[in-house]
Amino acid sequence: MALKTGTAVLSVDFRRAPEHPWPAAVDDCVDVIRWAATSGGSSAGIGGPTIIMGDSSGGNLAALACLRLRDEGEPLPAAQILVYPNTDLTLSYPSARTKATGWGLITDDVAWGAEQWVPDPSRRADAEVSPMFAADLGGLPPAVVVTAEHDPLRDEGNAYAARLAAADVPVRHRCEAGMVHGFLTLDTISPAAAAAGDRVFADVADLVVRLR
Repeated sequence: MALKTGTAVLSVDFRRAPEHPWPAAVDDCVDVIRWAATSGGSSAGIGGPTIIMGDSSGGNLAALACLRLRDEGEPLPAAQILVYPNTDLTLSYPSARTKATGWGLITDDVAWGAEQWVPDPSRRADAEVSPMFAADLGGLPPAVVVTAEHDPLRDEGNAYAARLAAADVPVRHRCEAGMVHGFLTLDTISPAAAAAGDRVFADVADLVVRLR
């Protein structure tokens, strides 16, 4: 990411379930955004706009962090990049069933992860856990949302992009044809995945240029 986009990249070592269930990881991401957006970034030699990016469960955290900061009236990142994000922990969208097995990511494994992070099933449809259930997505940062054709999380990612656009949030959305969940990590074995990843990096680089 740093090499492809010419930006400083800060990787967040957020706390993980089951030892640290929700909201620990969201708390950590929000704290890092606050640090980067204030004196912390400049003191570390990091300048320019702050962009938050997450893929898969990280996309969930990035979206939730933006929603919390908006709701608390705090400064928001300049943009959000969500790559095959998990926006609905209830896994109620059709692709969670039609792409449940055979495409790398297994829906049952996603459900197991959701159980570790949010043990109370009644909470998984809460907007503070599943951004898809937020009543209002207005006022959020401009977004790039990239989904994958053969991904159990495809439909919920597509739906979240559509809801952002309907709330007048500038959105660049693309569903990568032929791709599976996790294609960003398949670049060394799949030229097609590497090309899809390069398109994501190009989106980020373009955002950085336009935001500076």
